[in-house]
Amino acid sequence: MDAFSNVLARLGSGTPNLIEGTEYPLTRLSQNYQLMNSLYRSHWIIRRVIDTIPEDMTRNWITITTQLAPEMIRKIDKLWRVRKVKSKVLQGLKWGRLYGGAVGLIMIEGHQDELDQPLDFDMIMPGSFKGLMILDRWSGVYPSSDLVDDIDDPEFGLPRSYQVTLDEGQTMNVHHSRILRFIGRELPYWEKLAEVNWGASEVEVVFDELKKRDNTSWNIAQLIFLANLRVQKTADWGEMLAIGDPKIQADIYNTIQAQNWLMSNMGMHIIGKDDEFQTHQYSFGGLNEIYESFMLDMAGASSIPVTKLFGRAPAGMNATGESDMQNYYETVQQAQESSLAPVLDKLLPIMCMSEFGAIPDDIDYVFDPIRTPNDKEVAELVDKKTTSIINVFQAGIISQKTSLKELKQMSESTGMFTNITDEDIDQADDGTHQDELLMGGGLEDYGPMGSEKTNRSNLSTSPPSFDAKFRKFISRFRRSH
Repeated sequence: MDAFSNVLARLGSGTPNLIEGTEYPLTRLSQNYQLMNSLYRSHWIIRRVIDTIPEDMTRNWITITTQLAPEMIRKIDKLWRVRKVKSKVLQGLKWGRLYGGAVGLIMIEGHQDELDQPLDFDMIMPGSFKGLMILDRWSGVYPSSDLVDDIDDPEFGLPRSYQVTLDEGQTMNVHHSRILRFIGRELPYWEKLAEVNWGASEVEVVFDELKKRDNTSWNIAQLIFLANLRVQKTADWGEMLAIGDPKIQADIYNTIQAQNWLMSNMGMHIIGKDDEFQTHQYSFGGLNEIYESFMLDMAGASSIPVTKLFGRAPAGMNATGESDMQNYYETVQQAQESSLAPVLDKLLPIMCMSEFGAIPDDIDYVFDPIRTPNDKEVAELVDKKTTSIINVFQAGIISQKTSLKELKQMSESTGMFTNITDEDIDQADDGTHQDELLMGGGLEDYGPMGSEKTNRSNLSTSPPSFDAKFRKFISRFRRSH
């Protein structure tokens, strides 16, 4: 109950001032279906808020990591493309962010009559996976009140089934194992129940800031019409309008209207000797700073940098936007792990059963980097990493076999040294540099450790046959790339 209050100064809690009059009513805009549709169709900022992060989440997609042969992995990649799985997942992510909830119905040939039953992988026949059907929360999908009570189920605490209504009017119950969930912002428990186990729309987070930005923008646009006001002072103007007959009033009006039509920088404006003509120009200084402040608020609310949300170049001295984009990339990566990974974890085994008839034990995936480095950056990265591996190898810390393993692992992020095979690694020497020094030259040649004959130059000099063998690998892969 502790709070600051100064009643005489009308400051603090419970005092009559403008700040204490502030309220934050519970609006639940996600339930306003027409508002969501109107904003997404007509407002370009809302469209970018909804679309930008899902598009970056799926742009570079994933790399499957498994011991399967490359031609087998290519079959999965082809299945992504043929069944348009990537575009369907992207659609589900967008509708989840816009409406607060959407689902993807996993379509498997021959399972039309058993959708209410748990999905049995053994019943997935080869080539039976037919893609996804995306439905948002307002388009015929209603979660059941019965929740999953199996703590071993990844969807523990979520609806056990969903009532799906198709375009033909047919309604069916679908087990949760056949459904991919896409939701917007996570909500606390009671609010999640109020939204029928869906999330909140991203529009809720930015709606107030959007109204501020739009009103500011329209007011600035309205001021353009008042940028140059022309005023004419005419003697006896009030008397002419007060006592003049309708004909005189009409003549005055027609004269002024004709002058307005004919006025230009190449014409004349005739006034009486006692009349006066003035122009007043409006100053727009400071409006741009106010407008940009609301743009910053919009960017902060949507977790998207100004440079990407509004398509503007970084401003300010030495501004590059690198720090903003790095924060944005981290936001997208977090969204991939929390929103996209559960979808892929459920979908990938089904695709493997459909394509291979079995699920590889080591099937896994990694999200490809969101930012694609250019060739110069890749070359510099490979050079630094390769040099580090060679230095550690020559210092006798790792063997040639371990060095080749490190180079092959580096190919996942750089695309180089992809031609190193498991056979090359098996045939490589498993001894360290120090072992070769001791076996090749003998202790008498290099001296005991700590003696004068043991120095850095001795330890960094290896027998030509051993060092040349490893350098031959490095030279060959560098030339091939």
